Amino acid sequence: MPNADGDESDVCARCAKHGGTCCTLACGQEDLCFPLSTVERVGMEHAGARPHNFTPQVNTAGFLDNLCRLFPSEVKTICALFPPGKEHDRLSILQNGACSLLGASGCSLPRLARPLYCRLFPFWIKNGQELYFEFAQCQAQRESRGGASLRRSLSMTSEHIRRTYKELRRAWGLPEQK
Repeated sequence: MPNADGDESDVCARCAKHGGTCCTLACGQEDLCFPLSTVERVGMEHAGARPHNFTPQVNTAGFLDNLCRLFPSEVKTICALFPPGKEHDRLSILQNGACSLLGASGCSLPRLARPLYCRLFPFWIKNGQELYFEFAQCQAQRESRGGASLRRSLSMTSEHIRRTYKELRRAWGLPEQK
């Protein structure tokens, strides 16, 4: 994963070669894939993503529950943005569970064209605090000891994480936080 300046970390490429990356979902969990905004999709298409890389997804109870866990104080807003039974776009997933954009060396898109959630993962901001999702398959997490080491491994900074989170909120239609 590259940092805000485009410097590429090799840990994600190494992970992609071994499989089981954060770019892979278990069969039956496709509805838990994060939504894509129009802005993200347009940027991805300009960088080479094709229609087959996207798929419409119904806003299922599982999808909404997952988003509400990410934004626990904004349940009403999430349900208004993603009404149950309506659809959102998400990344297409291959039969093996891998993202259709995942190649042998990681994502086939340049960093700035990737979905915001992908650029941010495994980091997140909750109640103003930076945290990271523990993901056993993550090569960077297996090689790191805590958040600072993980940021270095992924060539990310706290500033980059906060800026990307803010951009994700804006793209998904969530109000700006103070």
